[in-house]
Amino acid sequence: MTFRTLWATTALAITAGFLGAASPAAAQDAPLVCLITKTDTNPFFVKMKEGAQAKADEIGVKLQTYAGKIDGDTESQVAAIESCIAGGAKGILITASDTKAIVPSVQQARDAGILVIALDTSLEPINSADATFATDNFAAGELIGQWAKAQLGDKAAEAKIAFLDLIPAQPSVDVLRDQGFMKGFGIDTKNVAVIGDEDDARIAGHDITNGNEEGGRTAMENLLQKEPGINVVYTINEPAAAGAFEALKAAGRDKDTLIVSIDGGCPGIANVKDGVIGATSMQYPLKMAALGVEAVKAFADSGKKPETTSGLDFTNTGVDLVTDKPVDGVTSMTSEEAAKACWG
Repeated sequence: MTFRTLWATTALAITAGFLGAASPAAAQDAPLVCLITKTDTNPFFVKMKEGAQAKADEIGVKLQTYAGKIDGDTESQVAAIESCIAGGAKGILITASDTKAIVPSVQQARDAGILVIALDTSLEPINSADATFATDNFAAGELIGQWAKAQLGDKAAEAKIAFLDLIPAQPSVDVLRDQGFMKGFGIDTKNVAVIGDEDDARIAGHDITNGNEEGGRTAMENLLQKEPGINVVYTINEPAAAGAFEALKAAGRDKDTLIVSIDGGCPGIANVKDGVIGATSMQYPLKMAALGVEAVKAFADSGKKPETTSGLDFTNTGVDLVTDKPVDGVTSMTSEEAAKACWG
C-alpha cells in the first residue's frame, strides 16, 4: 500500500453501508461501490451521499465515500481512486474536480475491471468513464439565460453581465453551464468548449468562485471594481450566488441586479423565494447517485453497463427552471413547488 493510499484510507471521510437484514456472510460477499465527491460540505454532495447510501442499503451493496477538501482538490480524488482499486471495488461513482487531470487514474480503475460512472460532471473526453449520469448542464445554463433575457426585455441588449465561474481548470460542468447561459441569453459563444474567448460587449468579465459563498463574494467584488454597472450575474451554483448577493448588497446594488444560478438546493430555493436569486435550474443529485449504485449492482451481477439517454452521450437525470417571476416561452416551477423537491 502506498503512502498516498494509506493517507486516503485514514484521512478522507469514509463510510460503509450494509443491508440491515443481510447476514455477515452476505455482507462479506456484497459488491463494493465507491462514491468520490468534490467535497463533503456542499449540500449537493451531501444529498448525493445520502442517495447513494439509501440505495446501497436497499439493494445490498457496500458503500465507501470519499471527498476532497475543497472543490478543485484533485490529489485527494486520485488517492481515493487508488484506495478503491486496492479495496477491490466493483464500481466507482465520481464527481471529478478536474475532468481532464483525473482521466489517467480513472483509466487505471477501468483497466482493473472497475465500472466507472461520472456523476454530475462528465469527464473529458466523456468516454473516459464507462457512463455519465448527469443533469444536461448546457440545458440548465440555457434555461436561466433564456429567462434572464426575457426578464430584461429590450434592456437585454444593453446588459452588463458578470460571470462567476468555478475554477481555472474549466471542468466540463463549468464550461457547459457558462456557455449554455450565453446561448440562452443570445451571446455568441465562439468556441463552445472554452470559457472566456467571447467578444460580446455585454460581458463585464469572468472570475472564479471555487463554488462557495466566500468565493462568490470575492469574485463579485472584483468584477464590480472592473465594471460598476453590472446588472446581470450568472453564477455556477447557488452558494456562489449567495456570496455575490452579499457583495452587491454591500455596494448598494442588490435591488437593481439580476442573479441567476444552477443547483436546486433548499437554501437556493429559499433565496429564490426571498428574491435573492431571480431564477435557478434545479438538478437532482439524489437520483444521480441512486441510479449509479443500481448500475454498479447490475454490472456486478451481469456485466451489463449502463445505456445512455436516446440522442445523448450520457444518462440525463433531468433539470427544471425555478422562479417566482415566470416568463413566456420558458417552462418553470415556483419556489413553493420546488421546495417539495429540493435538497440540502
